[in-house]
Amino acid sequence: MRVMLPFAAPAASAAPSVAPQGPAPKQAPAQAKPEMLAWSASRPLTWADFKGRPNTADPLHALTTANIGAQIGCQDYVFSANVQATFTPAESWVKAPHTESVALLHHEQVHFDLTEVHARQLRQKLATLKFDCEHLQPAFNNVMKVAIANWQREQQRYDVDTNHGLNVVKQKAWDEQVLRRLNDLQAFTAPAATGTASAGR
Repeated sequence: MRVMLPFAAPAASAAPSVAPQGPAPKQAPAQAKPEMLAWSASRPLTWADFKGRPNTADPLHALTTANIGAQIGCQDYVFSANVQATFTPAESWVKAPHTESVALLHHEQVHFDLTEVHARQLRQKLATLKFDCEHLQPAFNNVMKVAIANWQREQQRYDVDTNHGLNVVKQKAWDEQVLRRLNDLQAFTAPAATGTASAGR
C-alpha cells in the first residue's frame, strides 16, 4: 500500500524577521540557509526537488517540508510585509524509486499549493490591518500565530480526508477546492510567484 507522510513545517515558521532599527549587534557567523523554492504556478514540484535523506524506519513514503515565511518592517511609520510560501528540498524526501508515482507527487504538490493558499490569505489579511509601528512585533506575532495554526490544521485535515492521497474521490475534491481558492485569491499572489494556477499537477 502506498501511503504518504503528513505535511511538516519547520518550527521557525512562526518567527518572522523584522527590519532592525539602528545598527545591528555583532553576531557569530550564521550557518548557510538551506535552499528554498518559492511557490510558482509555472514551476510545479518534481521528484528531483526531494533531496532529503529518507527516514527508512518510517512506514510512510514521502515528506514535503514547506513553510510560510514573512519579512516585515516599517519605513517612515508605514508598515510593509513580504510573505512567501516556500519548499525546502533538503528537508523533503521520497523513500524509494518505486514509490515515485505521479499520484504521490501530485498529492505532495497539493500540500504546497495549500501552503500558497494560506500565504495569500495572510497577504490579504495584512493588507487590511493597521499596525502600530511602535509596537509592531507583538501585534504581528499574534496574526502570524493564528495564520500558521490555521494552515497546519488544514494540512492535517487534507491528509486525513484524502487518506494521504489514497482516496481518489476525496483527492479530486481537494484538487478542485485548492485550485478554486488559488484563483479566488489571485490578487494576493506574491510578485515572484505570478501566473494562474493550473489543474492536473
